[in-house]
Amino acid sequence: MLKLEDVSVFYDGIHALQGVSIDVPEGKIVSLIGANGAGKSTTLKSIVGLVRPASGSISWHGREISAAQTKDIVRRGIVLVPEGRRVFPNLTVEENLALGAYSRTDRSEVKKDREMVYDLFPRLRERINQSAGTLSGGEQQMLAVGRGLMTRPELFMLDEPSLGLAPLIVKMIFEIIREINRKGTTVLLVEQNAHAALEVADMGYVLETGSIILQGVGKELLADDRVRKAYLGEI
Repeated sequence: MLKLEDVSVFYDGIHALQGVSIDVPEGKIVSLIGANGAGKSTTLKSIVGLVRPASGSISWHGREISAAQTKDIVRRGIVLVPEGRRVFPNLTVEENLALGAYSRTDRSEVKKDREMVYDLFPRLRERINQSAGTLSGGEQQMLAVGRGLMTRPELFMLDEPSLGLAPLIVKMIFEIIREINRKGTTVLLVEQNAHAALEVADMGYVLETGSIILQGVGKELLADDRVRKAYLGEI
C-alpha cells in the first residue's frame, strides 16, 4: 500500500532521515516509535509532501508520490493528524469537521461521516457549536482525529496523538484507533508512548537518530529487551 525505500531527508540543516525503509500493508496498524528528535515526525511529513526527500522512493499503491503536492496526496487518500492537534481555535467543532471534508463533493456521504465522528466522540456532539479553542486538550485531540476522518482516508497517519493527555483520555484515543482500523482504515502511528503504540500495532519500527534500528511484529517488539530498556523504562 505505502512503501518508503531508502528515504533520506535533510531538514533544518540536519540529516533527519538516513535511508529509512518502511512498509505499511493495507488494513494494518503500523507504529513508529523512537525518542525525541529520532525523525518520526519528519517521516510523516515526507509522506504527505511537507518535506522533500533528498533521495529514495515513497510509493502509494505502486505509484511514486515523493514529488507530489500535499493537496494531491490528501486527495489520493493519505491524511495526517499533526502533533499538537492544530485545530482552528476560532471555528466551532462543526466548522472544523466541515473543513476536514473541504475536498469532497459527496454531500450525503459527508453527512454520514460527520454522524460517524459524533458517534465515535459523543463529547464532540455535545459541543457542536463551541469554539475549538475553548475545548480541553483531550477534546481538541478528538476533534483533530474527527477532522482527519472527514476526508475518508485510506491511510490515516497520527503524530503523537497521546501527547499531553490524561491517562483515561489516552486509553480512549487508542481504543478509537483500534476501532478506526476495524472499520477498514490503514493506520500509521507515530508515538513516544511505546507501550501503547506497540500494543495496538500489527507491525512496528524503531527509529533512532534518523535510521530504522529494529522492526517486527508489534507484540514481539514489545517483548524485545532492547525496546524494554530503551523505551519502556525497564532494566
